[in-house]
Amino acid sequence: MSNVEIPTLTLSDGRAIPQLGFGTFQVPPEDTERVVSDALEAGYRHLDTAQMYGNEAEVGRAISASGLSRDELWITTKLNNTFHERSAALDATARSLDALGGRIDLYLVHWPLAMHNDVADVWEVMEELKADHQVQSIGVSNFTGADLARLAEAGLSTPAVNQIESNPYFVNDELRETCTARGIAVEAWSPLAQGKVFGDPQLTALAEQVGRSVSQVVLRWVLQRGDIVFPKSSDPTRMAENLEVFDFELGHEQMTSITALHSGTRSGPDPQTFDWRG
Repeated sequence: MSNVEIPTLTLSDGRAIPQLGFGTFQVPPEDTERVVSDALEAGYRHLDTAQMYGNEAEVGRAISASGLSRDELWITTKLNNTFHERSAALDATARSLDALGGRIDLYLVHWPLAMHNDVADVWEVMEELKADHQVQSIGVSNFTGADLARLAEAGLSTPAVNQIESNPYFVNDELRETCTARGIAVEAWSPLAQGKVFGDPQLTALAEQVGRSVSQVVLRWVLQRGDIVFPKSSDPTRMAENLEVFDFELGHEQMTSITALHSGTRSGPDPQTFDWRG
């Protein structure tokens, strides 16, 4: 197991979240327990899952089998698009709690579009869940600046987190700045742009310059920008490699050169149009 000490960031609600975690998006349920067990053995203590991923139960089994104290872990999951109505949200949350061993550290609204388009309504349910101590911290995922403004206009609380796409080709700085101005921590999903970074000659050259892998360089870029990140891998060697990002720093010019790769091209869906209801 790695002895890497992962730093934490303090959220607006006062809770400390590990800045680097392990993602389970597109990890098949039949592989999830093994993969998450390997991640925990490697030293990860922050796990990111979702109702949409269909693998919460397997994540929960890996947690249970790990022998780790639950207080050592931070578990994030997300409310699915089909469950924004109050009764459906409460039922879905109960199922997630059962699958994950009775505790959710961070609960996110996964996408802003769903059965209806007023994000304020579902956020009121999230506030209720937090007030009832069913979940610890609440946040959003893929919310635009307009979505965040809608919550403020409705007089509702500010999300602790907004999990958004951010990588060298889609830096998403305007939305990141909006989040920062509102005191919202940013979590960067698809940091490696679904693998596109590995064929980038500029990133390859930079990695050779600093004596690191491309993934380590990009993850370090995300961390130095102040964001939370959760790479994923099914390979224990790669899992360990992705943890080794706290013993070096990128210089200003190196950081700037990575940010300059921005092309405005997303690796994932556009939150303003994506309305998956599976």
